[in-house]
Amino acid sequence: MRTLKTLTIIFLAGFILSCGSNPEQKKNDFSITTDAKNNAITLGETLNLSLNNPKNHDIESVSYTLNGDPVSESIVVSNSKLGEQTIEAKIISNGDTINITQQITVLNNTSPKVYSYKIVNEYPHDITSYTQGLEFYNGELYESTGQRGESKLRKVNYKTGEVLKNIDLAQEYFGEGLSILKDKIYQLTWTSSTGFVYDVNTFEKTGSFRYGSSKEGWGICNDNNKLYKSDGTEKIWTINPETLTEEGYIQAYHNKGKVIGLNELEWVNGKIYANRYQKNGVAIINPINGAIEGVIDFSPLKNKVTQHQGLDVLNGIAYNPDTETLFVTGKRWNKLFEVQIITE
Repeated sequence: MRTLKTLTIIFLAGFILSCGSNPEQKKNDFSITTDAKNNAITLGETLNLSLNNPKNHDIESVSYTLNGDPVSESIVVSNSKLGEQTIEAKIISNGDTINITQQITVLNNTSPKVYSYKIVNEYPHDITSYTQGLEFYNGELYESTGQRGESKLRKVNYKTGEVLKNIDLAQEYFGEGLSILKDKIYQLTWTSSTGFVYDVNTFEKTGSFRYGSSKEGWGICNDNNKLYKSDGTEKIWTINPETLTEEGYIQAYHNKGKVIGLNELEWVNGKIYANRYQKNGVAIINPINGAIEGVIDFSPLKNKVTQHQGLDVLNGIAYNPDTETLFVTGKRWNKLFEVQIITE
C-alpha cells in the first residue's frame, strides 16, 4: 500500500512538473526567420520577419525590436547602423514571456568612392619615429610613437621636423594613437588596456583610463564633443571624455562586408578618416552608421621616402584646418607629406 502511494505521489509530481511552464526551455522551441539571404540585407531594402514555432505553442502576442527600437514584421532598413545587428522577438505564450534573438548583417547600399590626391608640400620627419598618432591642435602638430622602450609623446615643428617637447613612456607601454580635446591629450597604449591623459600645455600626466570591451588601443580622434577609438577590428568605439567610459560603437562596412584593421583615426569635416594597418590607404567613414563612403590609396608615398631596413607602413594622418590639407607619414618615414584630397 505504501509502495502504491509512493508511486502515485511520484507520478503526480512528474505530471505537475511536466504541465508546469519552463520559459527557458521553451525558448529553444522558437526562432526568428528572415527573408534576407544569409541574414544579410542592404540599406533601403525591406526586411520581413516571422516566427518559427514548430511545436505549435499557443502564442498570445509577438513584438520585435531592432537594436532595441520597436519594429514591425515588415520594415525598410534605412536608418540602422551597419554591421552585425540584433533582432529580438518578445513572445507571450501561455502567460510566459520569452525573448529570443537573431543576428543580421546590414550592408551599405553604395560602393565607396575612390579619391585621389596631390602633394602640396614635403617636410622632414624623424626617421626613427614609429609613428602611431598624429594630430594638429591650435596650429601645432602632436605625435605619438610606438614600440616598447621607444614610445613617446611629442610636439613637433612640422615644417622643420624639430621636436619642441617630448616625454618618454615607461618601458612596458607600447604607444598608440592620440587625440586632443579641450586642452587634454588622450594617448592610447596597445595591449595594456590603458590610456593616458595629459595637459596639452605642460605635458603633465593628469590621469589615466582603462578600456572597456574594446580590449586593445589603436587609433583615436574626436569631434569636439566625444572621442572615437579603434581597436584593430571593424569597430570604432565612442568614449565619453568626462567619464572615459565606452558608450557604444559603430562597425565599418561597405556594400560587400566589413573592413578590419582600422588603425590611426582622424576627424575631418564630419567624417572619420581611418588608416588601415598594412594597407597604405585610408577609409572615409560615416560616424553615424559606419558606412565606408570613400577610400584614398596612398601607396605611392612609401616609394618617395628613404628606403631602409626599418621602413614600415603608412601610419599617421592629421588634418590641418588652417590649411584645409591632410598631413600623412608612416612608421620610420623621413618625410611628412602635406596633401590635398581630390574629390572630383
